[in-house]
Amino acid sequence: MYKRRLYSKLLINIALLLSVHVNIHAQEVKTPAIVSYIERYAELAIQEMDRTGIPAAIKIAQGILETDAGRSELVQQSNNHFGIKCKTSWTGEKVYHDDDAAGECFRKYTSASDSYTDHSDYLKSQPRYAFLFDFDLNDYKSWAWGLKKAGYATNPIYAQTLIKFIETYNLNSLNEFSYDDSSALSSYFNLLENDLGSLTSSSKRAPLNESNTHSLNDDETKTEEAEVEKKSKPAEFQKGIFTINGLKVVYCKANQSLLSIAKKNHVHLSQLLSWNELPKSTTLLKEDQLIFLQKKKKHADKDIHIVQRGESLYDISQKEGVRLESLISINNLAKSKRLKTKEKILLNNQSTIGLRHFSKSSHNKKHTALHVVKQGESLYTIAKKYKITIDSIKDANSMKRNELQVGQSLKIPK
Repeated sequence: MYKRRLYSKLLINIALLLSVHVNIHAQEVKTPAIVSYIERYAELAIQEMDRTGIPAAIKIAQGILETDAGRSELVQQSNNHFGIKCKTSWTGEKVYHDDDAAGECFRKYTSASDSYTDHSDYLKSQPRYAFLFDFDLNDYKSWAWGLKKAGYATNPIYAQTLIKFIETYNLNSLNEFSYDDSSALSSYFNLLENDLGSLTSSSKRAPLNESNTHSLNDDETKTEEAEVEKKSKPAEFQKGIFTINGLKVVYCKANQSLLSIAKKNHVHLSQLLSWNELPKSTTLLKEDQLIFLQKKKKHADKDIHIVQRGESLYDISQKEGVRLESLISINNLAKSKRLKTKEKILLNNQSTIGLRHFSKSSHNKKHTALHVVKQGESLYTIAKKYKITIDSIKDANSMKRNELQVGQSLKIPK
């Protein structure tokens, strides 16, 4: 009888091990959803690692597992990335969700960033997790098994699954990065995407704003991609800091960290977000764009911007260094208005006066005319066209320098 029981127990253990192997093996092939999750939240994990000493690899692996790579109902409802329940000490917002029991209370956060921060603080504040911080940062196996031992989750293969995620996606590489090392992080993302091949070709690097609690549906995603396709390629801007509308600005690539940009240019992240009118929860740039290092002005040096295909008011605000609210006010437009190609957008409060004045130039032709600067034109070519001197144009427009901008309005003396 004893041998039969021992044999039965051995069969059960073998079955459990096979089950574990099958479940973990299913994760070995990289999936777009997991790669997207890593790209979207890796920098948050690195920031928290720098702040509290919790390995970025472990944090991201937990996030993937707890949220089904950002797709679970709980994370959609609450931005709770780590399945942390309310507990008696929690005084914030709550949601109720079926887990080990029906209708359990879970913490609700306003953003993913808040969830990542609270997860770190939770592990640091609970005595039962204190031993984890004695492990080396790169000893992911000890961290994974330690979390299970401390009772973080009831899932019997919790540790094994974390380990497999870390190994399959080389998450331990994240432990080597600093939060401002955007080029190294970008290279890591490229390696992940190369492994996926065509699976991510239609959605490469399109991280959602982490404050959103609902995923974009397929139609919305296609529409968003179509709008990006419509936009003309960004102009080639010089490297480093240059000026637009008399303001310091840098041209940054998609997926670059806002925090790293702020740190590199010695400004606060909150200022960078405010000056560029970005959501407070933004951590990575969604696309290549200009980032101002000073607060944008209420008006521009030139009068008019000619709308290019696919441009929005925000695009123009960034290209011209004029606050979005000012553009809306000056042009009496709705913030969500779709602009038409070649439509004229006024860039300062005097533009309407100037336009009215120049529209009557037929009555005042002997005094001035209006010339709107086109691509490739210079003061020399404009002066030659009107058979006047460069200095006369500069005097009429109170210009100290010879530089011109496309769309700039010039008074042409007669």
